Amino acid sequence: MFFKQDLGIDLGTANTLIYTKDKGIILNEPSVIAVDMNTNTILGVGKEAKEMLGRAPGNIQVVRPLKDGVISDFVMAQTMLKEFIKKAMVKSSAFTSLRVVIGVPSGVTEVEKRAVDSVVREMGAKDVYIMTEPMAAAVGSNLAVDDARGCMIADIGGGTSDVAVIALGGIVTSVSLRCAGDKMDEAIVAYVRKTYNLMIGDKTAEEIKKTVGCVEPSVLTEPGAVLEMQARGRDIITGLPKTVTVRAHDIMEALKEPITMIMDAIKSTLEQTPPELAADIVNSGMVLAGGGALLKGLDRLIENQTGMKVIIAENALEAVAEGTGRSLESIEKIKRYSYSGKRY
Repeated sequence: MFFKQDLGIDLGTANTLIYTKDKGIILNEPSVIAVDMNTNTILGVGKEAKEMLGRAPGNIQVVRPLKDGVISDFVMAQTMLKEFIKKAMVKSSAFTSLRVVIGVPSGVTEVEKRAVDSVVREMGAKDVYIMTEPMAAAVGSNLAVDDARGCMIADIGGGTSDVAVIALGGIVTSVSLRCAGDKMDEAIVAYVRKTYNLMIGDKTAEEIKKTVGCVEPSVLTEPGAVLEMQARGRDIITGLPKTVTVRAHDIMEALKEPITMIMDAIKSTLEQTPPELAADIVNSGMVLAGGGALLKGLDRLIENQTGMKVIIAENALEAVAEGTGRSLESIEKIKRYSYSGKRY
């Protein structure tokens, strides 16, 4: 029996997700790989590799192959993707026909697109389509991307923030910014170091962002708001371990710079939007997707500064992966939405 399998892959800076039509998201792992440099063996990918970040001895290299939305380590990215596809794929037979749509940050170059294309083909994929993340996020968020009426999406991931206005199945205007979740974590690390003389790791910074991270003061007055938490790290002056209490107001201050850059990207996209589409967006509002969409108060801040209605996608974290998978349901549409590897 001839068996056909379709996969949608979101190759993100922070996480890689794999989607199948029948089962939905079948893999959601951090984009991290750990390799023993002495024996050249893979010690772990995904969650197990992320556990080793900042803790590994000299012979173990723990790598995040994507940085700021761009593949910074080709070989590691290829190896990691192969391992993930192996984990996710149903046992293939000689009669399996594999079609893949892969979502990549809109900042990747043609060379990187080819690299991704060839990796997926090596895994046995017959057809490979490469789709930019804002388009995939829009499809995954159930936006009417084929309509003449425009829709607007901001996909704030780990490495990049992509803001796009979409109409008639294509991106009319977009801004891609290498400032997203990772830059927020870096800003928290720098702020805690400067304010408390405490060195913390990226993992702790991410935890702080998720727990007390906030960008709009009114959120802090709501019932049940978490206003402070304990952060552990190394005292810069004594070199000894230390615990401090970090407050939500501090983190709001720390996140000011990256959030201002994201706000500027949203305003810049709106400024470039044709008047007819701008009128549509005023009515329909803007959708926020990606992990950054879950940052407390971000939707409110955008509403206050632009006067637009802002909706957080229900599946904010999975929107890109679901969009890549769903687009496979109509092969004509996928050809319009994406860039196909067959053109080489």
